[in-house]
Amino acid sequence: MSRSDNPVWVIAEQVSEIIPTVCFELVGQARKLADDLGASAEALLLGEVTRDQIDLLFYSGADVVYHGNSPDFGIYQSEIYSETIVTLSKETQPQIILLGSTFIGRELAPIIAAKLGTGLTAHCMDLFINEEHILGQRIPAYGGLISITCPEKRPQIATVAQGVFQVPELDKNRSGKILPVEPPVGLKLRVKTLEVVIKKPEGVPLEEAPIVVAGGSGAGCVEGWQEIKTLADVLDAALGSTRPAVDEGWTDLDTMIGQSGKMVNPELYIGVGLSGEQQHMVGITNAKVMVAINNDPKSPVFEQVDYGIVEDCREFVPLLVKKLQGKNKKSRT
Repeated sequence: MSRSDNPVWVIAEQVSEIIPTVCFELVGQARKLADDLGASAEALLLGEVTRDQIDLLFYSGADVVYHGNSPDFGIYQSEIYSETIVTLSKETQPQIILLGSTFIGRELAPIIAAKLGTGLTAHCMDLFINEEHILGQRIPAYGGLISITCPEKRPQIATVAQGVFQVPELDKNRSGKILPVEPPVGLKLRVKTLEVVIKKPEGVPLEEAPIVVAGGSGAGCVEGWQEIKTLADVLDAALGSTRPAVDEGWTDLDTMIGQSGKMVNPELYIGVGLSGEQQHMVGITNAKVMVAINNDPKSPVFEQVDYGIVEDCREFVPLLVKKLQGKNKKSRT
């Protein structure tokens, strides 16, 4: 394949001078896409980080890292970040731009797409180069996955959540170019972020948890939800949820798993009182063992798990918790 002059880009974030895992996952995928296109894989990083962090981008597959370490980039500002990315994009002409489906990426991606007059596919579950050398972007829809393409406009922009792709095997023999990036001259910010307060999740983060207990609308009420939370606590599991549980106010948005939530890859997944809607189930990637508790034997969730328990979760979960707590007491004595 002939070499392409148009690179594949990843917008690499930094939070408190640390690059999130999703960025390395995307660089690894960008490397594969770039190889299929005969192009270079490049990352754009705004904000100060250590050289070790930049090297990880090279080890993951980047050929070039555009790095803006001006104090203006220290805390994420949507206006200065988007203007910088758009300006550099017009100069460099990337054919693909990938962003993490993070709080920053979900805000930044549509702004960039609008400024560049191109399309955007959010919450992608797969990315590939099709026979026409166009980026194929698979998203959940109609109970499965559909492919979206942007055949005319460039760049092709997509967001992907952490956990959709694996962290690439690091090649510490790789290196690349670091090119400086400066903030736009004369840009007057209408809104300025003064401080970022990071709330640390309780227990093990969902994306890293070996056991995940996820609850849905079948909890029925706050008390029912508390029983599901207690089950997670007893199992030393991370607590996940579906959209209805969040909408009811039983739990925070941070617990939501699925298309517009988080991706999990646990050893054991237990779905409690949920129906198995595609929007939730696509967030469970490569779980080794999956269990569902639902009182409807015809629920679609039973077609997607290894073990199914046909019981009312509001009655079954308290009994299970009591049994597990009894076993824990015996193991301690």
